Amino acid sequence: MIYDHILVRYGEITLKTKNRKMFIRALRENMKRALSDFNVQIHTQWDRAYVTLQDEDHTAVMAALENINGILSVSPIAKIERTEAAMKETAVHFADTFGTEDTFKIEVRRTDKTYHLNTSDIQRMLGGYVLENVPHLGVDVKKPDHQIMVEVRAEAIYMYHEVIQCIGGLPIGTGGKALLMISGGIDSPVAGLEVMKKGVELEAVHFHSPPYTSPQATEKVKQLVDILSRRTGTDIKLHIVPFTELQTTVHDWIPDNMSMTTTRRLMLIIAERLAEKINAKAIVNGENLGQVASQTLTSMHAINAVTNFPVLRPLLTLEKNEIVEMAKKFGTYETSVLPYEDCCTIFKPKAPKTRPEVGKVEKFESKVDFEPMIEKALANIECYSALEAEKNEAFDSLL
Repeated sequence: MIYDHILVRYGEITLKTKNRKMFIRALRENMKRALSDFNVQIHTQWDRAYVTLQDEDHTAVMAALENINGILSVSPIAKIERTEAAMKETAVHFADTFGTEDTFKIEVRRTDKTYHLNTSDIQRMLGGYVLENVPHLGVDVKKPDHQIMVEVRAEAIYMYHEVIQCIGGLPIGTGGKALLMISGGIDSPVAGLEVMKKGVELEAVHFHSPPYTSPQATEKVKQLVDILSRRTGTDIKLHIVPFTELQTTVHDWIPDNMSMTTTRRLMLIIAERLAEKINAKAIVNGENLGQVASQTLTSMHAINAVTNFPVLRPLLTLEKNEIVEMAKKFGTYETSVLPYEDCCTIFKPKAPKTRPEVGKVEKFESKVDFEPMIEKALANIECYSALEAEKNEAFDSLL
């Protein structure tokens, strides 16, 4: 059988009432962008959406839909005539693909109450017909191996038996914009993807300190941003901040045990000013409570003292192994563990303060005028876009 539609179930959009139309409209636009290479039509409704395949391969289209925020699950479906014969033929076709001695159940959703058969009639008719024609199967109404779903609607009957889980959440662009501080490690890319589940659009900022950090370290971060962009169907802009002068000044003037605190404070100052420039409403990082010295509550308090911006930490209370598993699932892990140091690992203090006092940190920082260096760093930011990089590569190939 050739599937002619894909059923798209909404994620948290279903919890919305008065403003649901806005969320559905945003999801439709994201779907159009993700499916731009396919000859399909998208039909959004109040409770779900349908993609008309028009002879496109349903597996390829579903793969493109799986990573779109706001989609809870998808199913390839067959749109058939509203006849008993068409339902029987389709049900047996599905059942023939089930394993020997598997169990099944017929599930019916009858939105057109004028149809001449009720829910129980359809279940008995199809269940009996499948058992007669696919004898190696059994029925289990509580925990079946497979469910054959039948939706009776006014325009047609839709049947399917696969449900592929997707990301869920809310469509990107409905939750405002945030700036992700991305280091190149395991945590920050995962933090970015977690925030995007709530519909947040991201731009990213990375601090590099050549020659102490290598070009490969920056390329690794670009690769991570590419992965995030592909996975979410968005073009995440990366802002690369030259941080060498600030970092070496911290190393020269700030006591070793407080240098990491000041380094993080300077990063946050720059991130805040960049966030204001791009109209972001929050800053996101991959901090995890107690994981390192700069991520104790006291350290976070001392670092956060330089900003009034909300700092979102979606991984705050997770175990490290949980974050690693998420990174593997999202496809960022292999890139994150490439052995290229970022600027957080150079000039690493031997015994960093885990409980730095804001007053003492400010006292040492007052001996240095960091402002001109901050302004210089902001003025020399390099921007990277995966979409622009692809366009440039395509143009170069034509030369």
